[in-house]
Amino acid sequence: MQLADILQQGAVKMLGGCTSKKRLFHDLGAMAEQSYHMPSADVIDALIEREGLGPTGVGHGIALPHARLADVDRVRGLFLRLEKPLNFDSVDRQPVDLVFALLAPEEAGVEHLRALALVSRTMRNPDICAKLRANSDPATLYTILTENQATQAA
Repeated sequence: MQLADILQQGAVKMLGGCTSKKRLFHDLGAMAEQSYHMPSADVIDALIEREGLGPTGVGHGIALPHARLADVDRVRGLFLRLEKPLNFDSVDRQPVDLVFALLAPEEAGVEHLRALALVSRTMRNPDICAKLRANSDPATLYTILTENQATQAA
């Protein structure tokens, strides 16, 4: 599995003016609806419900919100680079500016975990994060996220 398998180019954005987690989840819901034709309200509700179990801010300015939904055919990804870092109740108490969300089918046990591990490994790479933070063009952000995978696979 590679990031290009779960992330469409249209599901990558630069976002300014996000003021809360709830607002962020609304933006992710709108992106999921636009990119993957998922009902926005279902995505928002699932992300909020999952976040209620514990914060998905993993530290170093990165959040990995994820949820399972009934009407999802396979694991899908959404990436946001936030112009202004947002408090996310992260483990290191640092605000978040890189958000990679995963939406998976309810029954996608192993596939969801593999995707989460892949995203986590990618986002732990300081060089990738530095490049993501240095760019604001969605096409460039998509290339940064997916080219590393292609290089490692070769």
